[in-house]
Amino acid sequence: MTQNRLYFRQLLAGRDFAVDNEIARQMVNFVYLVGDRETGEAMIIDPAYGVQELVEIAGIDGMKITGALATHYHPDHVGGSMMGWEIEGAAQLLALDGVEAKLHVQREEAWGVKRMTGLSDSDLIEHDGGDVVTIGAIEVSLLHTPGHTPGSQCFLVDGCLLAGDTLFLDGCGRTDLPGGDSDALYESLTQRLAKLPDETVLYPGHMYSSDSYATMGQTRGSNYVFRLPTLEQWRTMFGG
Repeated sequence: MTQNRLYFRQLLAGRDFAVDNEIARQMVNFVYLVGDRETGEAMIIDPAYGVQELVEIAGIDGMKITGALATHYHPDHVGGSMMGWEIEGAAQLLALDGVEAKLHVQREEAWGVKRMTGLSDSDLIEHDGGDVVTIGAIEVSLLHTPGHTPGSQCFLVDGCLLAGDTLFLDGCGRTDLPGGDSDALYESLTQRLAKLPDETVLYPGHMYSSDSYATMGQTRGSNYVFRLPTLEQWRTMFGG
């Protein structure tokens, strides 16, 4: 049932929307639309750049945006100020006419999201790892994967892993930014993501490789972050 009902789109900022946005073209963020085709409900994963366009894309597909989810608080994922650029995001999405939605965040990330976007507590729904968000009949499981930021989270939906900046097809998220923790990221990768089934399909937060997705089996076989079997070796490369 889920396979027939699942609505899923991977959109590249600067190519599929926000095509005239210079920072979008530079940052190559992926934004995802996930929903239930039968009920027509959908949510935006990491709303940033052209949020009106994202709503319109969903509308063309017969879907209505009823919420959004954030992998972490960085402005290229939720909007805000970055390197002198102002990126529109969750705050602008929630203010759009006809959009009645809240932003789902990991509890430890709420402070950062509010600081970056200007949203208030009433705009957010806070979650813990293991929570499940439902979009119609579609279930999105939340995995708390700290390291890139304290409250980074990934989303599991129908055999797909939406990993944000925790894991890319090649490499992983930085840990040298405020709130980064290389030891925590090592644990997230080795104790959580490394244990997912081989057939799970990884969808990253940026297009940093020639392919836009890959199975976890393929990723574990090719991504160097899974070739560092001990924390000591990890620290040699990433610090900590």
